[in-house]
Amino acid sequence: MRYVDEYRAPEQVLQLIDRLKTRASLLDYTKEKPLRIMEVCGGHTHAIFKFGLDQLLPENIEFIHGPGCPVCVLPMGRIDSCIDIASRPGVIFCTFGDAMRVPGKNGSLLQAKARGADVRIVYSPMDALTLAMANPEHKVVFFGLGFETTMPATAITLQQAKARNVTNFYFFCQHITLIPTLRSLLEAPDNGIDAFLAPGHVSMVIGTEAYGFIAEQYNRPLVVAGFEPLDLLQGVTMLVEQKIAALSAVENQYRRVVPDAGNRRAQQAIADVFSVEGDSEWRGLGLIAESGVHLTPTYRAFDAEAHFRPQPQQVCDDPRARCGDVLTGKCKPHHCPLFGNACNPQTAFGALMVSSEGACAAWYHYRNQECEA
Repeated sequence: MRYVDEYRAPEQVLQLIDRLKTRASLLDYTKEKPLRIMEVCGGHTHAIFKFGLDQLLPENIEFIHGPGCPVCVLPMGRIDSCIDIASRPGVIFCTFGDAMRVPGKNGSLLQAKARGADVRIVYSPMDALTLAMANPEHKVVFFGLGFETTMPATAITLQQAKARNVTNFYFFCQHITLIPTLRSLLEAPDNGIDAFLAPGHVSMVIGTEAYGFIAEQYNRPLVVAGFEPLDLLQGVTMLVEQKIAALSAVENQYRRVVPDAGNRRAQQAIADVFSVEGDSEWRGLGLIAESGVHLTPTYRAFDAEAHFRPQPQQVCDDPRARCGDVLTGKCKPHHCPLFGNACNPQTAFGALMVSSEGACAAWYHYRNQECEA
């Protein structure tokens, strides 16, 4: 397939690996203390495992997996609030397929559907709005989640709902922002992060300039990279070159998609509908300052929580699960005692095993036969 196969060409991959190994030999990092590169995005994690890129790296370079999968950081209490709303008479509750199996304390949305709640999978927020207009006798709730990647679609949908005066459409907000998360990771004294591969999809919206503080304040190099093998390997090579030159800068490998200024129209839609304020709870990570997303006053009439007032649920994660350690790169998925036993894709204990972009699901699918220590 044109524009895909070129970025998966085995000959070019091998050439780039050879170059990477040559350049990596000039680093001050060793097998025992490797250069630890955090790939923030769950899409990157999936691609790394799918193509075995981590096994092709020089022995003094290591990938660590970051919290860039929004489904994976869904707090259990938020799922329980969704189930509360979905179980009420006259409600049609809509969300993306990935969110259906995320476990809360009181089960998942899929289990709520099995118990009789009208829970439906949609492929875009506009599908949910269309459903609301076709069913004026029902209250239709869209459970929206994701980073800045998915926020523009939600924002435009709410703008359309307001323009069309749709009064039976509500939005349960679980959007979160990436930048405060990265800052929170770097503020941890034991973060062990030497460099970042930043997500292409989020960067397409927010641009590369938003990452400047990582290089300027925390002295870490960062490269925005695409999702194909050559994209990722070139991104790693660019990080290695920065380390060799003792530089910390923000670079853009994914220029065919990501403009440095981002998508101005998407940013304007987000600013019109959403405000970023207050702390937000992240599953496995706790409260992260200034990462919460709320509707602006103009769109508060669509706020599902304000309308339905579900009881706030504070649910503690099981201490046996090491979701937070996996999300912050402190351990590999198979180091969790629940991995592959109590927690597997069929009966997921943690959200990292539910989403196809979760590090645990990717490890289980592609590395389950490997028993590394």
